[in-house]
Amino acid sequence: MTIPMVGVDGVRQTVNADLSTAQTVWNLRSALNVAALNCMTAEHGALLPNYTAFLDRYASKLSSTNRALIAEFRAEYGPGFRDVQDSYMTRVYNYFALPPAQENFCDVALAVSSEALAPEVTDLELFAAQALPRIEREFETFFSAYEQYRTDLAAWDARYGPSRSEVRTTFYGNPDGITTGAASMGSSSADRSSAGGSPAQGELMIDLSGTTGQEPTAIEATPVPASDAQPQPAPLPRQGPIILPEETLQSPGSNYATERNGEIAGSE
Repeated sequence: MTIPMVGVDGVRQTVNADLSTAQTVWNLRSALNVAALNCMTAEHGALLPNYTAFLDRYASKLSSTNRALIAEFRAEYGPGFRDVQDSYMTRVYNYFALPPAQENFCDVALAVSSEALAPEVTDLELFAAQALPRIEREFETFFSAYEQYRTDLAAWDARYGPSRSEVRTTFYGNPDGITTGAASMGSSSADRSSAGGSPAQGELMIDLSGTTGQEPTAIEATPVPASDAQPQPAPLPRQGPIILPEETLQSPGSNYATERNGEIAGSE
């Protein structure tokens, strides 16, 4: 999951950062729209009728806000402003639908949708400037908690996580073609004796075909994690008979018959 960064001003750079007045009103409308569609529990049942009443009550103001937004995007992005605006609004809707924050988001959206219909609320722009940060705060709570979780997890892994030991295989060869091998856990080239590249103390050198008086030359294989160096088990057969230790498989065409204790046992 990508968490929005916090800017130098201490404000997290979400879709609700640094908005114009018109965009603040429109994003509040978008938040209530998402809540009306997504918050379907019984306790949030009032959201849909509240949102419908919100649209009716502020229809004129929302219409003028939409025209102001179109003018803002056109002035900033030119003839292609519509694509930019559509892309931004898609991000806004997806943002308010973020699953981990939905429970708290639905709670605050329900409260805001009720407050927006109060008789004393007459200035939608002023109301939106106060209400949208309340909704945004629920997402900030989640982002901060998730960042702290990742920090704590990294600290735990650094302190208690399993170490990754390595198996290093070193082959020693000479011009006569005689090869020896040595394997060690967690060794490095610095562990070897500096005299002629001989195996380091404690390494087991296996002489495969004798020795000569010539100094061997070390050829190191790429280290691999110890877990990867374990032999893989042979795959089991996908089909055919299973032969017990005391049985022998008969010739082809015998319908997988087996011989057990001197008697032929056919498949049943």
